[in-house]
Amino acid sequence: MKTKREDVRNVAIIAHVDHGKTSLVDQLLKQSGVFRQNQEVEDRVMDSGDIERERGITILSKNTAVMYNGVKINIVDTPGHADFGGEVERVLKMVDGVVLVVDAYEGPMPQTKFVLRRALDLDLPAVVCINKVDRPDGRPQEVVDEVLELFMDLDASDEQLDAPFIFASAKAGFAKKDLDDDSEDMKPLFDAIIEHIPAPEGDQEANAQMLISTIDYNEYVGRIGVGKISNGTIRVNQECVIVNHHEPDKQKKVKIGKLYTYNGLSRVEVESATVGDIVALSGIEDLHIGDTVCAPEAPEAIPFQKISEPTIAMNFLVNDSPFAGKEGKFVTSRHLRDRLFRELNTDVSLRVEEITPDNFKVSGRGELHLSVLIEQMRREGFEFAVSKAEVLYKKDENGKRTEPMEIAYVDVPDEFTGAVIQKLTARKGELQGMSPIGGNFTRLQFSIPSRGLIGYRGEFMTDTKGNGILNTAFDGYAPYKGDLAYRKQGSLIAFEQGTSITYGLFNAQSRGTLFIGAGVDVYSGMIVGQSGKSEDIEINVCKTKKLTNTRSSSADEALRLVPPKIMSLEQCLDFIDTDELLEVTPNSLRIRKKILDPLLRKRAAISRKDKEKAAQE
Repeated sequence: MKTKREDVRNVAIIAHVDHGKTSLVDQLLKQSGVFRQNQEVEDRVMDSGDIERERGITILSKNTAVMYNGVKINIVDTPGHADFGGEVERVLKMVDGVVLVVDAYEGPMPQTKFVLRRALDLDLPAVVCINKVDRPDGRPQEVVDEVLELFMDLDASDEQLDAPFIFASAKAGFAKKDLDDDSEDMKPLFDAIIEHIPAPEGDQEANAQMLISTIDYNEYVGRIGVGKISNGTIRVNQECVIVNHHEPDKQKKVKIGKLYTYNGLSRVEVESATVGDIVALSGIEDLHIGDTVCAPEAPEAIPFQKISEPTIAMNFLVNDSPFAGKEGKFVTSRHLRDRLFRELNTDVSLRVEEITPDNFKVSGRGELHLSVLIEQMRREGFEFAVSKAEVLYKKDENGKRTEPMEIAYVDVPDEFTGAVIQKLTARKGELQGMSPIGGNFTRLQFSIPSRGLIGYRGEFMTDTKGNGILNTAFDGYAPYKGDLAYRKQGSLIAFEQGTSITYGLFNAQSRGTLFIGAGVDVYSGMIVGQSGKSEDIEINVCKTKKLTNTRSSSADEALRLVPPKIMSLEQCLDFIDTDELLEVTPNSLRIRKKILDPLLRKRAAISRKDKEKAAQE
């Protein structure tokens, strides 16, 4: 018989990127007494990865639990970025309700819509938290109306429309039911969660059944499955069977090694857990997301939504440049292969395909998704090369080519709208809406192919002088929109191997924008700058001045070099063209041509043009 567990609540915190989910979880942890009075706690304590802390984004969902008035509240902090949407889709199967966090100034954004649609589809009730109400430019009352409109647009049921609204400031640590209330703590939010999020329901006497929603990985214990127990009780050393909704033939006998529940930020080892508990279990080797762990007497799989397919791919190659192996710790194809396949343990939206022993096709949900993986690997000491990101095309039922599309929401100061519309239209974007949003800003809505956004973000920041906000959400596949030129300018290519010298750079800087300064090791075929013209230009940056008795070497001191443009990983990935690679090492990022030899490169370009010509005829 099904019963409710009133002493437990399972809730996910969902929101658009940067609306304050992780900061809100910080306050819930602090005010529930998880930390000691005098304990020093970092901000955004849930963002445990270095890259998460530096960029201020959540990449992997995190689990935690707090106690409030004798009720254990299991909280899942989810990512807000569209590229990590695969994480959000899964964790919602683990909870019984959501806290939707919305910025009091920005209001509902594309990712708010994406995550809320997922929650409403699963029939989960929501508590709406309008965060950052202490912002001087905040407009909480208008945002309440916008959120209600969003609920109606997504066909929310009457019960879902009755969602309570809480006004909060995660930074200042208060929440209130009405804007005029006096409140100095998060009590109103805790109360709303207890009151409006239903208690988990299940049959404690039935056979055990638990869906694995997240996989964690640990070098010592291997794969750790995290999920919610739907029925029955799970105990350490219990004999179980693994089944999967999408693989009817799968049936594997396993034994539960260790069982953990969450308490604050730590996992606590327990002997058994029952209905409604969110637990982690280890000791099962071949455990995947979507698997159901159940009793052998009743092997019944819990239905599970398939994870969205990747839309973008790039090739990861073993580095074969003249400087290969000088800076990296892990450089061979075996190292690269093991590392990429190990990433599949925890990242469900990623696909890895071995094309040759030295070349791997890695597909993900977006540029950010793949650039985070590249950055993680380089920090671990890997050295490799990556190609330009390409979108993954599909064929429709008539055999026509289709491509992934995005809805792009662009908030820009009014003076820059013309430049943005011009650039996005040139990239096959279609303007679908334009509306003013306070403070001389305009919101533009575009439908644009995913490939039209590759390499655009850096340009966008320049065009809007850093004041624009660009948000995108995947919008399905549509017929191919035609060819697109990624880059209008060519590259400046180093002519020979050596060290860059002021004299050589001074002569080269009139040809375009340099990426390197003096004293940098270069090799033939390496790209040292962006040409001012559309074609590639080979230059000699190692050129020295020939000294005669009438010229002195000190005359070089008068040469003034323009500071080089130092590119970040994202900017490099945006810049490279289809015939170029980015060499990634722990210390350096070097852009290079795929074919380093100038003669072979020219031959390849001629044969490519001939092929294109023949294809057109």
